[in-house]
Amino acid sequence: MSTRLTALGAEQANATTWHAYGQHQLQRRPDIPDLAQWHWGNAGTGPGVEILGNARGRRFLDLGSGLGLHAAYLAQHGALVDAVDASPSQHQRAIDRYGSLPGVQFKLADAVRYLADAEPYEVIYSVNGLPYLDPDRLLPVLADALAPGGQLIFTALHTTSAGAGPSSRVAPRPETLRLPGSGEERTVHMWMLEPSLWEDLLVQNGLIVDSITVLDSAQPDSPVSYRLFQAHRPLIPTSRARSTKPPIAHAAVGVGVLVHGPHGILLGRHARGTWEAPGGSVDPDESFAEAAVRELAEETGLLADVGDACVLGTLLDHVDGVLRITVPVLVTHWRGEPHDREAAIGSWRWWPLTALPNRLFDCTAQCLTAWKPDLQINHPPARFLPAAPPSTRP
Repeated sequence: MSTRLTALGAEQANATTWHAYGQHQLQRRPDIPDLAQWHWGNAGTGPGVEILGNARGRRFLDLGSGLGLHAAYLAQHGALVDAVDASPSQHQRAIDRYGSLPGVQFKLADAVRYLADAEPYEVIYSVNGLPYLDPDRLLPVLADALAPGGQLIFTALHTTSAGAGPSSRVAPRPETLRLPGSGEERTVHMWMLEPSLWEDLLVQNGLIVDSITVLDSAQPDSPVSYRLFQAHRPLIPTSRARSTKPPIAHAAVGVGVLVHGPHGILLGRHARGTWEAPGGSVDPDESFAEAAVRELAEETGLLADVGDACVLGTLLDHVDGVLRITVPVLVTHWRGEPHDREAAIGSWRWWPLTALPNRLFDCTAQCLTAWKPDLQINHPPARFLPAAPPSTRP
């Protein structure tokens, strides 16, 4: 296939190839032993399972779990493991072999769609599976699916058996997958990236890279080499500006609607990748509370009464010389369930205040700390002028 294959096309081709691989193995039924010793790339090189820490009672996610050898290994050591694979035949192989093993659940799903709705994990790992997915599609949801302080550990192919090294651009390229025992070759598409490029992508998605370990082959005549990446999500969520473009003058006054209930705070993913509260500009003929109720209905379908919209005050900051005024409005009573109504923002979900996502939009981060000053969120400073309590208003 062409190296110009789109990222989505590459992922679809990979799914087809791995399904064929799984079907081939289901027919062969090779005698593959359980995992006796954990390795991340080339056997006999690099660290082992110890870098995952104590497994007992902790929640792990295995991305691209295949036959399930690594997931089963952790489950047998007391871990709670969800093992995700998009190939029906690979999933069937895992179910046939380990489906009754306590502590592991095998999920047939696209990793990105699964992660978008997953409860946060303490550890997400992938043994050579992560580079088969578009990192621009995967890493944003993966970072949000890590609990604060959680680990991401994965290996990526660095040098192939033919001696081909990594790429300096974020794009898939074709590689050869051999079907065992047949000599037949299939094509897969991998994001084989320079380690510095992987590190940039991880940092851009709010993760801190702890180490990158070289895993060369123990065989002196083999050029095959992997890189082992260890990263973690910081305890304090970080925020990143959604855009460097300054707001236009007539949109400099807006509301941010903090919808808070038993399941946490309501946030949606913007098309540009940030998570943010409902909100928007204020029309000339409406109050801040009226604007909050209107924006809430337009963006999420939730209906609230103006009397239940509590204006908390005014936030002032400057963006490229333009004064930005944001009014945080708290809503704790509403009717309906949130659903997507606009193209620019959607995927509405509830986030606990103790596990907010990475890449909060600056205005949302400012509104949250204006409401709850004890929330440790990193964002550009803004001056907050609290609204006077009703009893002291003239």
